[in-house]
Amino acid sequence: MSKVYMKDGKLVVPDNVTIPFIEGDGVGAEITPVCQQVVKAAVELAYLGKRSIEWKEVLAGGKAFEQTGEWLPEATMDAFREYLIGIKGPLTTPVGGGIRSLNVALRQTLDLYVCLRPVRWFKGVVSPVKEPSKVNMHIFRENTEDIYAGIEWEQGTPEARKFFAFLRDEMGVMKVRFPETSSFGVKPVSKEGTQRLVRAAIRYALAQQLPSVTLVHKGNIMKFTEGGFKRWGYEVAETEFADQTFTMNQYDQIKKDLGEESAKAAVAKAINDGKVIIKDCIADAFLQNTLLIPEEYSVIATLNLNGDYISDQLAAMVGGIGIAPGANINYLTGHAIFEATHGTAPNIAGKNVVNPCSLLLSSVMMLEYLGWNEAAQLIVNALERAFSLGEATPDLARFMDNGKPIGTAEFGKRIVELM
Repeated sequence: MSKVYMKDGKLVVPDNVTIPFIEGDGVGAEITPVCQQVVKAAVELAYLGKRSIEWKEVLAGGKAFEQTGEWLPEATMDAFREYLIGIKGPLTTPVGGGIRSLNVALRQTLDLYVCLRPVRWFKGVVSPVKEPSKVNMHIFRENTEDIYAGIEWEQGTPEARKFFAFLRDEMGVMKVRFPETSSFGVKPVSKEGTQRLVRAAIRYALAQQLPSVTLVHKGNIMKFTEGGFKRWGYEVAETEFADQTFTMNQYDQIKKDLGEESAKAAVAKAINDGKVIIKDCIADAFLQNTLLIPEEYSVIATLNLNGDYISDQLAAMVGGIGIAPGANINYLTGHAIFEATHGTAPNIAGKNVVNPCSLLLSSVMMLEYLGWNEAAQLIVNALERAFSLGEATPDLARFMDNGKPIGTAEFGKRIVELM
């Protein structure tokens, strides 16, 4: 078996490739083998034995702690560094001190600055919204900055008092209402971090021939962090992709100089020329718009916390987080970890009822990242067929008019049959 590697800025994928995987805690032990079974069958069917994946298990989470005394062994990080691409089941959050979140640790250590969450509806899946077919968005969530950087101090600690004293005495900040009982957090948002995220989102929109990229922010309130995100995002579009994009900044300038009709005509021409429209939206308005006019949005570029809220709401709109895939990617180094976006669900672990589709669709994303699109499409087609027949795990089947609930393992076998 061989490793994926980068050459001249491009991913080089051998026909027989080794992929490290983390089984995951809780339901991870059930969904991981199902996904491996389905992926193996899809690759065999698509390429008739000319391509294959060898799975290499690495440890993290509860299983790692039991075997090594560490939640995230350095050997696991070394494997992801070496093999570039990996996949993981859900991981528990360690209790007590040390690592706050294993998922965040993986993202920050490997500088996986893009959290990519594609959200679409599958026919047959019951949704709480009237027209879920209009939801087809690709979320580029910045993965390493914002308040998820974990720079914070608990109220009452010497560090919190020292931080407040600095704010008050050195920076002249007088707006902390209850300083003695306040905890403090720092929200770093950099120009470089914004630029590389928005750059990746625009390149993705161009490659997938998607119509727009929307910068979602709260720059009306946080003018230098989220406002900077908006400003720097537009700068990337207007300086690096000037011939391939049309921004709402340009629209506003044309409207000011020549009038609204000329601005509308410029937008129409840009769309006709195949340019990607770059626009922005305040986060709270965007969340409302996703329910009212979801068809207006395709690629979303946003900050870490906003992206967390947005991706979960959109997942609910198409049937729940159980069918929401995710990937953490560094497009510069090629490193990528694909993951189940849900938790460990210990209440249903071992009962053969968990939905494997989040990890399965993340496996589809992994295959697409490798360039093995034929195998990926086989899995998607089989899922669409299963859902149209009402065949799903109990969480989805119970809401379907023709629902036929089947177990986790049986669902995996059925997807292979349908392929």
